[in-house]
Amino acid sequence: MTLAEHFVELRKRLYRAALALLIGSVIGWFLSDYVMNAMRGPITAIAQDQGREAMLNYDSITGAFDLKMQVAITIGAIISSPVWLYQIWAFFVPAMTRKEKKYGFGFFFTAVPLFIAGGVCGWLLVPHIVSLLTSFAPEADSAIIGAKTYFDFILKLVIAVGIAFVLPVFLVLLNFVGVLSAKSIIASWRWALILIALFTAIATPAADVLSMFLLAIPMVALYFAAYGVAWLHDRRAVKNQLRIEAELAA
Repeated sequence: MTLAEHFVELRKRLYRAALALLIGSVIGWFLSDYVMNAMRGPITAIAQDQGREAMLNYDSITGAFDLKMQVAITIGAIISSPVWLYQIWAFFVPAMTRKEKKYGFGFFFTAVPLFIAGGVCGWLLVPHIVSLLTSFAPEADSAIIGAKTYFDFILKLVIAVGIAFVLPVFLVLLNFVGVLSAKSIIASWRWALILIALFTAIATPAADVLSMFLLAIPMVALYFAAYGVAWLHDRRAVKNQLRIEAELAA
């Protein structure tokens, strides 16, 4: 394909992705109230558990509309993700080798479920984190939280935990392309455990340590699972190398 044909193909795929995002955002507009009600749950719990006034606040005339649009677009991006992810993948596939396609498919179909699982864990942690952080306010004060700030906080937390669950897949990918060996992965296990402990301690600042361990255990398991996959790959690569050397010697 010529450069002009590539440009036309890219424009078509961007148009399809944008159309899918637009349709998803329209659907998200009607679902946004349900999402906001679910997000409001921890705020309601603050009023009941801490005995203080707690509510979301819109600090401008357009604040409620802006937040509803942001929630709708976020929902739209999630709903339409199969379409725009496929469009991105389909654009790069023709230029990939068979080996690159194999790695790409494996990475995609492993990373997406792990990211979703991490996002769900992040969402389940939100009530604990909100309850703890607002408990530092004096009893005589109210918890009047900016609605947009609150939504951004939840979104960043969910994305951060989702990305943390995907990191082992990147380790496997680096191993498959020859950048990182299984020996290097397992040699850094102490640092990995320390970093996981720090991340879970920050992400789950709950009064009980159970929440921290519930998040840390699957992350540690994923790390050692990544080492296991990398070890099997390195072992197979060594066997193939020895077989090729034996054939050349013969």
